[in-house]
Amino acid sequence: MLNIFKSLFKNDAYENLPATDFLTQLKATPDAVLLDVRTPGEVAAGKLKGAKIMDFYDPGFSTTVSKLDKAKPYFIYCRSGVRSANACKMMHKMGFTKLFNLSGGYLSV
Repeated sequence: MLNIFKSLFKNDAYENLPATDFLTQLKATPDAVLLDVRTPGEVAAGKLKGAKIMDFYDPGFSTTVSKLDKAKPYFIYCRSGVRSANACKMMHKMGFTKLFNLSGGYLSV
């Protein structure tokens, strides 16, 4: 039954991870890149250590992302997990293959 439930939410573009798994896998992944796709105002309230800030709403977001190394694994988060999921989808379409979304976003940490 659980496998049926998981298959309903399976997606090939990225993997959703709860906060504990996200942070554990981030630390255990060589060459991992942590991306914070929140707005500057949200970032001012706090961020995960070592995160690169790339505002999803910035008009140049897709251009900036397209210049990143597609071979590296990316751990992406936003406030609640929606923008980061959209960033993962966008990056997958650009050819990125190792994408991890923080399910529940920064609020879940």
